[in-house]
Amino acid sequence: MKWQVLFYEKANGVSPVKDFLKTLPPGHQAKALREIDLLEQFGTALQRLHAAAVRQGRYTGLWELRIQFSGDASRIFYFLAQGNRFVLLHGFVKKTDALPSRELETARKRMEDHLRRCGE
Repeated sequence: MKWQVLFYEKANGVSPVKDFLKTLPPGHQAKALREIDLLEQFGTALQRLHAAAVRQGRYTGLWELRIQFSGDASRIFYFLAQGNRFVLLHGFVKKTDALPSRELETARKRMEDHLRRCGE
């Protein structure tokens, strides 16, 4: 099965995940891009070490791409859209064990915005 990874864009054309990736140090950025490549290659079969479903009520449907680099952790939230496409919504550097509700809420709102504007 062929998978496609898209970057969510706001109405003004800005891609928050692309902007997030640019803020990462070069090694961390390379690791994040590798994880995105793995998502495109393996899709929903990507294992827990790399990806995980968010299983918290109102955030059902969101997934997290898990990036570990040199003791640092970051996450990119995404969802599975129609036609075997993933939409990358929001990235952040993880500072705590739990997923911050503020970050989850940002991803949820972007998913809703994408669905509303793109009619999926």
